[in-house]
Amino acid sequence: MEERRITLHGHEVTYRTAGDAEPVVVLVHGITGSSATWVDVMPALAEHYTVVAPDLLGHGQSAKPMGDYSLGAHASGVRDLLGALGHERATVVGHSLGGGVAMQMAYQFPERCERLVLVSSGGLGRDVHLLLRAATLPGSEFVLPLITAARIASLGDAVGGLLARIGLRAGPDLEEMWRGFSSLSDVDSRAAFVHTLRTIVDPAGQRVSALDRLYLAEAMPMLLIWGARDPIIPVAHGEAATEAAPGSRLVVFDGVRHFPHRERPGRFLEEVIGFIESTDPADVSEDRWRALLRFGAAGVSPVT
Repeated sequence: MEERRITLHGHEVTYRTAGDAEPVVVLVHGITGSSATWVDVMPALAEHYTVVAPDLLGHGQSAKPMGDYSLGAHASGVRDLLGALGHERATVVGHSLGGGVAMQMAYQFPERCERLVLVSSGGLGRDVHLLLRAATLPGSEFVLPLITAARIASLGDAVGGLLARIGLRAGPDLEEMWRGFSSLSDVDSRAAFVHTLRTIVDPAGQRVSALDRLYLAEAMPMLLIWGARDPIIPVAHGEAATEAAPGSRLVVFDGVRHFPHRERPGRFLEEVIGFIESTDPADVSEDRWRALLRFGAAGVSPVT
């Protein structure tokens, strides 16, 4: 998995890439995450496809400028990265925040998206973990430095090491959450986190929802993957999305929490590869998209 860098609009973007076969699969991580979250599944996907996994702006090793951290801006960034790399279209896989980015990309640039895979996705309901809601409160940017200080991160590493020495494993879910938490010890990362979070969450929960536009998924294959024990975004959101999106399919991993691709990478690969191989890529013409917009929202199937 080769890590590379490219400058887009004056900002350095880091991404991992592997494989050289069609189709292209782009993997979009969640908030406080990075492309590293896909390391368990990326090599196997690269045996079949060309895989691109960016660090979104404000995350990982990519630049963290003052700027727009909305879902639309992230979707445009993924579109521009793919274009710069010479990829016209892709199957878009998004986890958590990345699921919202994936849906936004499919909405803004349907001609660029062949399929959608939403993994424990945001943007499909109001409920979200209390800690994320608390982080949107006024003044949270002044509290975060206290709870993400380097000495706290070091303590976490020590605890993890102690558990390993006595034969206990906290598991990939906790590992991912701790890695994201530790990344906020950097002032620029904290600012990007707060700006990103406040565009999609308020103290009452998620403030951005794609449910009213999922009828557009009639034109695009869509798979949802969720952990049955997800404490961050409840599996009920996936169930509601499946009802709202004609032809979509929900797969629930029993006993799994917020990171199905880390906790059950083998099962995840089986589902994603099977989905890609069993579906035709979307080919959304302007006439088709116009018909969906005109008639789909009213619950009337457009004539094709």
